[in-house]
Amino acid sequence: MRLFAAVLPPAHPLGQLAERMGRLRELPDADRLRWTGPDDWHFTLAFYGEVPEEALPELQERLGRAAHRCAAYELRIAGGGRFGDRVVWAGADGDRPAMRRLADAAEAAGRRAGLPMGEHRPYTPHLTLARKRTGRLDLVPYAAALAGFSGSAWTVTELALMRSHPPAPGVPGSRPRYEPLARWRLEG
Repeated sequence: MRLFAAVLPPAHPLGQLAERMGRLRELPDADRLRWTGPDDWHFTLAFYGEVPEEALPELQERLGRAAHRCAAYELRIAGGGRFGDRVVWAGADGDRPAMRRLADAAEAAGRRAGLPMGEHRPYTPHLTLARKRTGRLDLVPYAAALAGFSGSAWTVTELALMRSHPPAPGVPGSRPRYEPLARWRLEG
């Protein structure tokens, strides 16, 4: 099963972002992007990829320990950007150092559970809003439209282990679906 650790924003900040998304969808060539929606929005902390069923108990135990050591922190969805000419994203503001520590702890949990985590990369908290479908498209106007956005703050109190179900093969417009498998309170 395909797994990742994440922070799941509450409904109110997601609704605020959804309102701003209306403006982005009105920009020229917006139909050339594959948009995500509030049900898909999450801050990935660590991506584990395909995890064998037998590795799940140890991963869950280690994520529980990681959550126990990390304290709750304030966060808000704010600003945005792009990854090259492929992805438009919304960013995070607030206690980003605490979020980075939680991401590092989630990654370490995967390593200690024996999962091949690949090379450690600097953490950039983001919610993926859209991906380019095909062809050349300038994403700068989309990132610029998010520049002044700042949603309501909330306290992050949980770490979630998520399962990603791939899109149905051969079904146009099919998207991945995400399911929480477990959640742990931040107690540090």
